[in-house]
Amino acid sequence: MTTSRFAAQLNVQIGEEFAAHQQYVAIAAHYDALTMPQMAGFFYRQAREERDHAMMMMRYLIDTDQPVQIPAVSAPVNGFEGVVAPVERALAQEREVTTQIHGLTRTARQEDDFAAEQFMQWFIKEQVEEVAVMDDLLAVVARSQDDVNDIEAYVERELQAGGEDPMAPRVADA
Repeated sequence: MTTSRFAAQLNVQIGEEFAAHQQYVAIAAHYDALTMPQMAGFFYRQAREERDHAMMMMRYLIDTDQPVQIPAVSAPVNGFEGVVAPVERALAQEREVTTQIHGLTRTARQEDDFAAEQFMQWFIKEQVEEVAVMDDLLAVVARSQDDVNDIEAYVERELQAGGEDPMAPRVADA
């Protein structure tokens, strides 16, 4: 079986999504250790979401008869100082992933792979949302870094777990 250029890049992206999963687990653990349950819960949910993104990509490859190659991932950043640095890392990560998603979409277009391009549209929409949420969270955390109760109240009020997106691609283990 010949692997398309898009499929090869998507396999790399699966590793990026699993790396994002681990980074969010590390961030969640940081907030958990600070006894900030709302922030910890938010990042644990983000971690599950990143893992699901990898599994959606795996399902797409399986469904299109392309090989799945799970790459190794590098260790996440650990040992953050304070409450702002982890969110700065999260925002930077979401911006990196956005660039990667755009690159995958560009490859799908160059290959005239209409199914792949359509598949990537959901991830483009998702990244707009993810960057906006992290950007807003960073503003709140930076402004309220001396009052973690304000941060916790914001997360509890504004960033609760949402429902399932019926337009989301299928997850491989669902």
